[in-house]
Amino acid sequence: MNYRQKKLTRRELIKFLAIGITFPLMTGAINKAEAAKAPKTVVKYQDNPNRNEKCSNCMQFIPGKTPQANGECKIVEGRISPEGWCTAYTPKA
Repeated sequence: MNYRQKKLTRRELIKFLAIGITFPLMTGAINKAEAAKAPKTVVKYQDNPNRNEKCSNCMQFIPGKTPQANGECKIVEGRISPEGWCTAYTPKA
């Protein structure tokens, strides 16, 4: 069998290399941004509320499967209690 190989033009080669270099860098930046959450110690997280302020009333809180289940936070790493509180508390509007 006679296979013909397509030769890349210089323009196609440069485009291919640019995409090959750029794509991993972009996905790496996205993953780092997602992983850049504050440790609980930095924001003084506690599992109990601060008066009426608690994670379930915070705009950063991502609820769990039920209202009583632990959820996540947009800016604090780890599982977060809906009854918890930290210095990053921001009331829902």
